[in-house]
Amino acid sequence: MTQTSENVTWLTQEAYNKLKDELEYLTGPARTEIAAKIAAAREEGDLRENGGYHAAKEEQGKQELRVRQLTQLLENAKVGEAPAADGVVAPGMVVTIAFDGDEDDTLSFLLASREYASADIETYSPQSPLGSGVIGHKIGEDAEYELPNGKKASVKILEAKPYTG
Repeated sequence: MTQTSENVTWLTQEAYNKLKDELEYLTGPARTEIAAKIAAAREEGDLRENGGYHAAKEEQGKQELRVRQLTQLLENAKVGEAPAADGVVAPGMVVTIAFDGDEDDTLSFLLASREYASADIETYSPQSPLGSGVIGHKIGEDAEYELPNGKKASVKILEAKPYTG
């Protein structure tokens, strides 16, 4: 579970360990594997028409981007407990909203970094329009956010409780 405030990302110990393990794999065994793929493809000859070489180089670029993302995330991470169950929307909470005050048209989602997205519940980033619009609001309050087309939308906060996984 993550919670972002400015450039600090709050992580549970479990999430921190998982991301740290991924970083260790990418900077160790995964780098060795991709270097071997590139070397093998390079031995096949002309690099201009070598699909295996170009695919391996592209894979290497994606891996290195992920290494940079994880390094930055973990450098700015704070490990701690889940947010308080005080009815105020904060990152790390499952939030239930009603669109335009219509209590039949609701959505429940986890307000957290995409790093913690799961198939169990839809995840919205605290930096997303909806996420940033609901942060700090209390149960029963209305919140407004901007849609991609520039129009404003209103939602009512029905529930906000810490995510328990």
